[in-house]
Amino acid sequence: MNAAGTKPLPGIATPKAGFWTSRDANAATNLKPRRNGGGGRCLRIKAMEDSPVSLNQAGRVDDRGIGAKESCLEAVTVNGHSHAGNNLSTVGNSTNIKWHDCPVDKKKRQMLLNQRGCVIWITGLSGSGKSTVACALSQILYQRGKLSYILDGDNVRHGLNRDLSFKAEDRAENIRRVGEVAKLFADAGVICIACLISPYRKDRDSCRAMLPTGDFIEVFMDVPLQVCEARDPKGLYKLARAGKIKGNICSRFAGFTGIDDPYEPPTDCEIALKCEVGDCASPQQMADTVVNFLEAKGYLQP
Repeated sequence: MNAAGTKPLPGIATPKAGFWTSRDANAATNLKPRRNGGGGRCLRIKAMEDSPVSLNQAGRVDDRGIGAKESCLEAVTVNGHSHAGNNLSTVGNSTNIKWHDCPVDKKKRQMLLNQRGCVIWITGLSGSGKSTVACALSQILYQRGKLSYILDGDNVRHGLNRDLSFKAEDRAENIRRVGEVAKLFADAGVICIACLISPYRKDRDSCRAMLPTGDFIEVFMDVPLQVCEARDPKGLYKLARAGKIKGNICSRFAGFTGIDDPYEPPTDCEIALKCEVGDCASPQQMADTVVNFLEAKGYLQP
């Protein structure tokens, strides 16, 4: 208990003369001048990393007890970041938001997992083997004690993206959402494997831009259309050739990728897994190529 009869908040040093701490219903930390105390009107406080300090809507520790809207509180440091003044952000349609860092960061999570988080983005035509290679890659990593997670284009449309159609704007939003989720997995230290047709370079490049340099690894399934169409595991090429895809699985040109809607192959991908008619490596061999790349780039160590 301090002189004012209140219990100091954990992780916050006892304030200098002239101020005391208390807790009210509207603020986790409330700084007020002591009525019988001396000292100046301003002070600096430094919160410990684990402190429950919170900021009011102006981006500062609540100081209503001082009375002025713009108080003389100089700075509050939480987790090494200064929060003096109004530094709220607007991102898209979200206003008055603020990024909060925590002491357990990406580096510590990677040390815990004994690996480095990244995004392996597998792109290619329908039937090129994206999901098959993704599963083979995940299996190899699992056997080596490495944590990965697959974001499959069809799977995410069963939940996260179930509200999206195959119209042009919805396909772009589908890729954006997957990119954002993949970024979170990578930040968690997980090796995220995203496998989607993602036919347009612009959308893939936008996902690349979300991550630190080097952490987006684009894998191009370079498989000829005739091979993909011969495989046709979902029977979609047959439907497309019969003109039954339009209005269902469609894109910018209301057609099917590879038939009447273009696929834009990568121009500078990290890995190209090439397959020719009658000469195609096994999914295991392709996955090994990706693992070798990860190992050479240090992603299998923290």
